Amino acid sequence: MSLVTPAPASLVIIGGGPAGLMAAETARAAGIEVDVFEAKGSVGRKFLIAGKGGMNLTHGEPKPAFLQRYGARAKEVGTWLDGFDADALREWAKGLGVETFVGTSGRVFPSDLKAAPLLRGWVHRLRDSGVRFHVHHRWLGWNADGTLRMGTPDGERAIRADAVVLALGGGSWPQLGSDGAWQPWLAARGVDVVPLVPSNCGFDIGWSEHLASRFAGAPLKPVVIHLRDAHGREHTRQGECVITAGGIEGSLIYAFSGLLRDAVAANGSNTITLDLAPDRTLERLRNDLAKPHGSRSMSEHLRRQTGLAGVKAALLHEVLNREQFHDAEMLARTIKRLPLTLRRPRPIEEAISSGGGVRLEALDGRLMLTALPGVFCAGEMLDWEAPTGGYLLTACFAAGRLAGLGAVDWLHRSRPL
Repeated sequence: MSLVTPAPASLVIIGGGPAGLMAAETARAAGIEVDVFEAKGSVGRKFLIAGKGGMNLTHGEPKPAFLQRYGARAKEVGTWLDGFDADALREWAKGLGVETFVGTSGRVFPSDLKAAPLLRGWVHRLRDSGVRFHVHHRWLGWNADGTLRMGTPDGERAIRADAVVLALGGGSWPQLGSDGAWQPWLAARGVDVVPLVPSNCGFDIGWSEHLASRFAGAPLKPVVIHLRDAHGREHTRQGECVITAGGIEGSLIYAFSGLLRDAVAANGSNTITLDLAPDRTLERLRNDLAKPHGSRSMSEHLRRQTGLAGVKAALLHEVLNREQFHDAEMLARTIKRLPLTLRRPRPIEEAISSGGGVRLEALDGRLMLTALPGVFCAGEMLDWEAPTGGYLLTACFAAGRLAGLGAVDWLHRSRPL
């Protein structure tokens, strides 16, 4: 095993996602020698996949509402965003020649809707600034002497550095590098690590074969979700979701996935209700459905009087028996509050992101591990979560910047340049 020692006052960054690259940019701008190590053959792979169909970079809503998207960690994440918020991210992208715009949903996109040009320009700028990239280098933990173990195509290497930023991602999309393998290595060194769990994920319900075979992939829009979290608090929101072969997913579900996941864990399952006709009152539905329908079937009567057909009608058949379906009062009430029992979240490998990770209380205000001075953490490997819509990415950028600044401060203090 060979020993490679980077230049004095060096920073090693492990993980080439947005958090790691932002830490590299921040530290290099301060004159630090930076080496980025990435397990895959190129950096930013999850960033590129997330950009398929339109790169949602951040969100344009006001900051107070923006911060609430981080739930129980709004205060902590808010301190990251104080240094680099949504507006700063848009200015940063502009500095790379990428203009952005706010879509009708409030989401912010590059003008060309693509992630690849932004990533290419960023990596090119980082290389020009002197950041060194090492791909196909997988971190394997620490050696007894404190050096970093790095697996490479040519065998294991030991890497010495004056400071380290870990930006290893969570446990979602492991094929892109975020496999959570780092958890036991940090735990063994006294770092408080919360087990990784799926976030921004779908849930299993267990449809009939008829609904699963005919309507998997069908969108549900618009609908209003009503749910109770593990603490009994009620939540309501209008949006869209999608029927899957085994359950339900989509932006409306992702917005509450953490609450739903925790409620399922606490109770074994969790029942939500959907309003299939948010533009109609219960009274109007009662009156419309009570009208005589003559020789027409009840399904045709439902379609004519309420506009509900296709997947929404199928869902009503899924929860009502024939007698209930022909009861206008029962049908109207079920349209407004269709009950669906979530049995389990989909596996973390299928999730858009993950919760859990390094507990924020294990870090100081610079995102340095108190148990491992000189080691910083950033991005999705930290214990916070947020819905899709640009919130995840914005916080990863902000955390990477803060960790980079923290590493610079640490190096200046511990090893004056």
